[in-house]
Amino acid sequence: MPPKKPKKTDTRNRASTSDIKRIAVEIPQGISFSFRDFENDNQKFLFNDKDFRYFECLLLRLRDLSKLTVPEIINNRSKSLRCHLIRWVDTTEPNGFGIPNEEEIVGSAYQFQISSNEHGRVHGFFIENVFYIVWLDPNHNLYQ
Repeated sequence: MPPKKPKKTDTRNRASTSDIKRIAVEIPQGISFSFRDFENDNQKFLFNDKDFRYFECLLLRLRDLSKLTVPEIINNRSKSLRCHLIRWVDTTEPNGFGIPNEEEIVGSAYQFQISSNEHGRVHGFFIENVFYIVWLDPNHNLYQ
């Protein structure tokens, strides 16, 4: 059997890597949101009876917050945002979120309003510029 000839490759329309110009991309400075630790089965934090307006307000809040930095959010004194630390001893969940390895992962837990008292709160924690959402609390059940 004769040896195989190497395949020819068509390079007529390919640009060489030296022809590709790098474009400087500015990475946004705002925060991002993660649902990695999101819980939707905790009976205190159910949202399945909420209408589209709730979810619209939630998404708009997340969009607006994503334009801010972590210090801008946690130091914000706006009554419409009300972002603050969660003191577990004052809540209905004194043991925290209950996620695996929580004591190693969660430095401080925070909450913020979706809108002025109408749609409840979002509870989670920051790791660098990512806010990990754990609970949606439309009925204000964390503090009763």
